Amino acid sequence: MAVFLSPVGGAAAQFFTNSGVILSGGKLYTYAAGTTTPQATFTSSSGNTNHTNPIILDSAGRVPGGEIWLDNIQYKFLLKDSNDVLIATYDNIWGIGAAGGTEVKVPVIFNATGTGSNTTFALGGVPTSENTTNVYVNGVYQQKNTYSLSGASLVFSQAPPLTSTIEVNYI
Repeated sequence: MAVFLSPVGGAAAQFFTNSGVILSGGKLYTYAAGTTTPQATFTSSSGNTNHTNPIILDSAGRVPGGEIWLDNIQYKFLLKDSNDVLIATYDNIWGIGAAGGTEVKVPVIFNATGTGSNTTFALGGVPTSENTTNVYVNGVYQQKNTYSLSGASLVFSQAPPLTSTIEVNYI
């Protein structure tokens, strides 16, 4: 299996609290991008052994084994302290060199303006999947339960407000 080095904690990274203290016993949770669905990461480039989820940082604030390797999909990482207090969130992360495979896929950005009544928008292209699609209304990320994808169409469960800014990023 092809796996790719993670840009978050990838090799020999050290994590700290927001006040600069070593994040001993910190937790790095890994999910499919834009979700809370746990996603496996790997301890080496062979992709044969999974990390625990969450990955528990050692006393030096480092990943045990020193490396995180990712599947060829986008991830979301939540970094928390040992008491599960959130420090940082990193979403839509590809492994280094992955970006969807051997070819680099350039994200498409679609912009529209809400009419207050229109629920369906033609994107102009078909997203790879819902996991590679991010929808924002007036800059606020929309949860997957507020819209659906049907081919090249984005369908909201409720029409975005009049003059609202709609932005869709997808691969």
